[in-house]
Amino acid sequence: MNPFVSPQKAQAFASDWIAAWNSRDLDCILKHYPPDVELSSPFVSRLINPNQNSVRGMAVLRVYFTRALNAYPDLCFTFQQIYVGADSLILEYNSVEGRVASEMMKFDDAGLITQVYAHYSATSL
Repeated sequence: MNPFVSPQKAQAFASDWIAAWNSRDLDCILKHYPPDVELSSPFVSRLINPNQNSVRGMAVLRVYFTRALNAYPDLCFTFQQIYVGADSLILEYNSVEGRVASEMMKFDDAGLITQVYAHYSATSL
């Protein structure tokens, strides 16, 4: 089921998610995810383990996000575009170090992000 029944709800989610990151408030960021979240990102290997591209569970996600916030003290995301699917969306934004990012986020019925696949423009990696 799509928790974003309207473009306005999808836009409101994107604004809230980006504002949470830009506030650097870890608890505010984590409120978007359930305990069994799965996240895949090229940054996992930089911040958690060079042999790993994914994290699972809230405890490891908390460590990963904490390290990301510490590694990028000037972090400021800027919204670009949002694409809505059946039970997912893709959020495109300007990320750290001039990178353009797109995150595919899958949601549960409560509107929490259960799976994330983060992507970065090839020219910025």
